[in-house]
Amino acid sequence: MIRDFAPDDADFYLGDPYPALRRLRREDPVHWYEKAACWCITKHADVEHVSRSPQLFTSTQGILLGTGPENRPPGVPHSILEMDPPQHNRYRKLVIQAFAPRAVAALEPRIRAIARESLDAVPVGEPVDFVNAVSIPLPMYVIAEMLGVPREDWPEFRRWSDALVKAAGGRDVGTDSMRGEMLALLGEMFAYFTEHLADRRRTPREDLVSTLAWAEIDGDRLTDPEILMFCTTLLAAGNETTRNLISGGAFALMQHPDQKGALLANPGLIPNAVEEMLRWWPPLLSFTRHATSATSLRGKKIGEGDCVLLLYLAANRDEEVWGEDAERFDVRRDHSRRRHLSFGFGEHLCLGASLARLEARVMFEELLARLPECEPAGPLERFHSRLMNTIERMPVVFKA
Repeated sequence: MIRDFAPDDADFYLGDPYPALRRLRREDPVHWYEKAACWCITKHADVEHVSRSPQLFTSTQGILLGTGPENRPPGVPHSILEMDPPQHNRYRKLVIQAFAPRAVAALEPRIRAIARESLDAVPVGEPVDFVNAVSIPLPMYVIAEMLGVPREDWPEFRRWSDALVKAAGGRDVGTDSMRGEMLALLGEMFAYFTEHLADRRRTPREDLVSTLAWAEIDGDRLTDPEILMFCTTLLAAGNETTRNLISGGAFALMQHPDQKGALLANPGLIPNAVEEMLRWWPPLLSFTRHATSATSLRGKKIGEGDCVLLLYLAANRDEEVWGEDAERFDVRRDHSRRRHLSFGFGEHLCLGASLARLEARVMFEELLARLPECEPAGPLERFHSRLMNTIERMPVVFKA
């Protein structure tokens, strides 16, 4: 047993999980963790294998450690994250054009305008919370615009997204109080989007809700609950993960001033730096799969129904892929032929990966050009979660 390894406890991730993960990769890369009854996967190749094998490892039995179908509120449909092919592929096709590289590239002028607007409002020379001022507005406003939500309703999006993430991966997940909060939240969100959806059925517009309202799968229209769950997933996934990327990337640059200096000297490195930020600070810590039948991995016998925990933060620092300096943050690291797993892999490769990359690239281009001098101004506060690698508060001072 690896001492101090506790993937079912958020405190494990809030400390320094990497020594335990390094030892697991070396000594027991497919590790049975008795307390949570799951196989813990820490090697890059194994996470890839499980991710691209939905016939062996299903997403339909839950993707979060400690939760499953029995935790689902009555009447709430599966999200696209909890589907396997071919159902997953059919749903993905509904919105994939909106997230295709060409469509995403066309959003750059609007994304840059939102980034500049956000940075224009940042005070200089006094403490400010980086997360609230810089990380949150851009992805939240972009996904809101894509869903066709009017600006006056945007503040609701942050409250809904934050509550969704806390319900999915926070300290109290699975408790009666959290389930009650989740039901109340879903009721509020669904009421809003039900009205929004009805309007788009009457008068379609150029937004994702209209696309979903009029889309067909094998000749059948999506039901209202299915569309509402799709909107909920897009809200959470399109907002929180990019927020984590921007916050984690900024934290990495403050921790490694030489790397920030490299970007200031050569802004052309920023796209590659975004990939390194994703590798070094994965927005999601892990997802689960369940074995559909008895199988094996690295000689370990995995039983039918067994839970398999994909530890992205471990796989992203696998020495076999990234070399013996895998723990080091390096904006010049070669990402052209090596793939981090922060956006998943295989069937569940993140639909919004191109959008997240663009938002992060634009934000760091604007940030480093406008406000390059940034120093910590207080303790960093992280969200207590087994799922999200979220910085809740990061006080900083920007210098003129």
